[in-house]
Amino acid sequence: MKAVLLSTYDLGHQPFGLASPAAWLAEAGARVTCVDLAVEDLDEAAVRDADLIAVYLPMHTATRLAATVTPRLKALNPSAHLCFYGLYAPLNQDFLRRLGADTVLGGEFEGGLLSVLHRLSKEPHNGCAPQVEPVVSVAKQQFRVPERHGLPDLSKYAHLIAGDGARRTVAYTEASRGCKHLCRHCPVVPVYGGRFRVVQADVVLEDVRRQVAAGADHVTFGDPDFFNGATHAMRLVRALHAEFPGLTYDVTIKVEHLLRHARHLRELADTGCLFVTTAVESVDDDVLALLDKGHTRHDFVRAVELAKEAGLTLSPTFIPFVPWTSAEGYLDLLHLIAMLGLIPYVAPIQLAIRLLVPEGSRLLELPDMDDVLGDFDTAALSYAWRHPDPRVDHLHVTVSGIVERAGDADRRTVFERIWEAAHAAGGLAAPDLTAIAGPPTDRPVPRLSEPWYCCAEPTADQLARV
Repeated sequence: MKAVLLSTYDLGHQPFGLASPAAWLAEAGARVTCVDLAVEDLDEAAVRDADLIAVYLPMHTATRLAATVTPRLKALNPSAHLCFYGLYAPLNQDFLRRLGADTVLGGEFEGGLLSVLHRLSKEPHNGCAPQVEPVVSVAKQQFRVPERHGLPDLSKYAHLIAGDGARRTVAYTEASRGCKHLCRHCPVVPVYGGRFRVVQADVVLEDVRRQVAAGADHVTFGDPDFFNGATHAMRLVRALHAEFPGLTYDVTIKVEHLLRHARHLRELADTGCLFVTTAVESVDDDVLALLDKGHTRHDFVRAVELAKEAGLTLSPTFIPFVPWTSAEGYLDLLHLIAMLGLIPYVAPIQLAIRLLVPEGSRLLELPDMDDVLGDFDTAALSYAWRHPDPRVDHLHVTVSGIVERAGDADRRTVFERIWEAAHAAGGLAAPDLTAIAGPPTDRPVPRLSEPWYCCAEPTADQLARV
């Protein structure tokens, strides 16, 4: 059997979601071709020859890009079994079926892909056999070491800009999937429902070893929350630091867990953690309650303090444009970022993100959503919504334009433009930013060359590649 595993976009990472199932399918005897359209062209010969074409959908942008490339896949090989898998596959099941999906898999998808392969090996000419695998599985799995040999070199992907300004090659792996928590806006929740699954430690360690051998000197752990299993996480980083003392890494951790496991923050820094991404989303306690985030504005401020005390860089992310945020609330967010000295640590895109409301979202449970929600936009794969105050929607357009035109401008410069525009939108004179945030610093902040976000419009370059 011949299988093509295809990714359209995964935030600049070499996709774990291709490498992991590739190992499972190859072990079962399949000839597997991996294609990452984020950095390479479509292998049309492999697509024409495939019995199974499986498209990986880890995020919203990837799903929209997949909708663009699917007609091309169908034209090249109309008889192949077409599968979509990953976090966003079950959220968009109806849409994907209309595109021609034979199978849709979410959650722990490797076992499902293996089942599809076995079905096709018994009936190779029945590419459209009805799906028998569960659309969502959270069954515990014994993972295989990801097979990365068929993927583009790590140098093709996003790199780390270290605190000393040096550029480092980045590995990507996952120590767990899913999440214990039920944040209302999070796409993980409809799939995992408050559960998480660990990737066995020996698998994670071997995956990192192989990527280090391929040239990596920094690792991004892509877990939705690295501290869902804090004991598992700390064992991993201790083992990695013992084996590779010069290796650095970054992780994502909830504000709530930064406080609960504050005793580990110093050890994270000591074992090579350069920065922690944390999904703050808002600094308005009413909005945080609606989103069911599990933390408050005060908790966020305290997390910033704890990180500084531990010598750890905190990289907060936000969803500043939601139906319940006022124009004054947006200014409050900017002021707090400035007061906490976080301007260099916040990627400009984080100040322009607008709430995404996909099918299956817990946001649809909120009664007041009916007042702002429009029809489902199939092209955008989200429900349209309009802010009750037109000024806020206009401000979103303004801020988005500033970020899109920013080019290579540094974060402080872009923040200053947004600062001026947001005050002007409210008819206010912008206060002197230096008096609030202090003078700009030339010290580089460790960060990835491609910022973390999950709901952007596909770019012209991305659309052209697929």
